[in-house]
Amino acid sequence: MPRLSEHKHSILIVSSSEKFTYEIKKSVVGFITIDVSRSVALARRCILEKQYNIVVIDVPLSDETGEDFAIDITEKCNSSVIIVAPNNMYGNTVERVNNHGVLVIPRPYPKGRMDMAIRYLTAIQDKMSVLDSQYRNARHKLEEIKIISKAKILLVQKKNMTEDEAHKYIGKSAMDLGMPRVKVALEIIDEME
Repeated sequence: MPRLSEHKHSILIVSSSEKFTYEIKKSVVGFITIDVSRSVALARRCILEKQYNIVVIDVPLSDETGEDFAIDITEKCNSSVIIVAPNNMYGNTVERVNNHGVLVIPRPYPKGRMDMAIRYLTAIQDKMSVLDSQYRNARHKLEEIKIISKAKILLVQKKNMTEDEAHKYIGKSAMDLGMPRVKVALEIIDEME
């Protein structure tokens, strides 16, 4: 059974087999969302409605092999994908989806293999979530720096301040008004443009 971190994970199981679905559900106890779809068509609708951390596809399915669906998920979503393929399909499936980052497990699989794969992908999702958060924070900081720099340039050009004086002016105004520096910078830009 996977040991989940502080992140809440969601999984979509795409399978026409009740037994397979039951086995996967045992492996993902603790996931906040566990949805099941019996066909790729229904799974595509689920993907449009929700974001899943992991998608497990038991192939073949009634409406398609599932390989194109797996590739679509990796190209359009941040979900990790596992395909469980019967031995007679395993080689072709790996060849087709491996370069897209899809993990393929042969069926029948050894005891514990699915748990291990889900734990692995859960850890990857956790790391991706941290990196995504850091990326968003860095972009936000960069936008603030751009705004403050633009305000400084306007103060230099229109108020004949030096860059250092403009920097201190924005900082002092922010402190005096109890506002963030970026908000003061936005007001300066609005006033001087």
